[in-house]
Amino acid sequence: MKEMEIKNEGQGRMFRNEFLEMLTKAPAPVSASLYTAISLGMVWVAWQRGVAESMGTALGVVLFAFFFWTFFEYVFHRYVNHLDEYFPGSELAHRIAHTLHGIHHEYPRDRERLMMPPVPGLIVIALLYGGFRLAMGDWVYLFMPGFMTGYMIYAYIHICVHRSKVPSVLKTQYRHHAIHHYKHPDKAYGVSTTFWDRVFGTMPSE
Repeated sequence: MKEMEIKNEGQGRMFRNEFLEMLTKAPAPVSASLYTAISLGMVWVAWQRGVAESMGTALGVVLFAFFFWTFFEYVFHRYVNHLDEYFPGSELAHRIAHTLHGIHHEYPRDRERLMMPPVPGLIVIALLYGGFRLAMGDWVYLFMPGFMTGYMIYAYIHICVHRSKVPSVLKTQYRHHAIHHYKHPDKAYGVSTTFWDRVFGTMPSE
């Protein structure tokens, strides 16, 4: 991530076009309500189709998907959101990284961009659904709700750690994420957990 002045007030601009710019922002409760409705709808489809033979199997798939989300979160944050770190001379890589994530580093307290807004969120969900559907068939209707629940828990933690007053239970995540933003943007990629930073050697020194 290129050096930039961190602004703890205000809001950055992603697009010149007013309509596109509007689509990049939304209150978190709006997005969360939409994603919750989609997850519940998929659970209903799974039940209607009899995807799992037992409640235990269904719960196991959901929990595995939740765990898989934490891995996806780490990989996406490290290798996609910080793409320009791996292609330092590429203007395209810088533009992608800045659009996806750099603007958040520049304006870390912009509450309208702490959770994926509905329109880009629906595009991402459609792409993930298509990929997971090809890979696992009808099991996607249990996997996606677990995966999306993982995302929503991540988003809740992310919103909390960017607030002025952080709940005491999230102090570890706050310190970890603050180190990523203000000291080591090449470390501490995990938000909801530090587990994968420990596994892949990107944990900041104590």
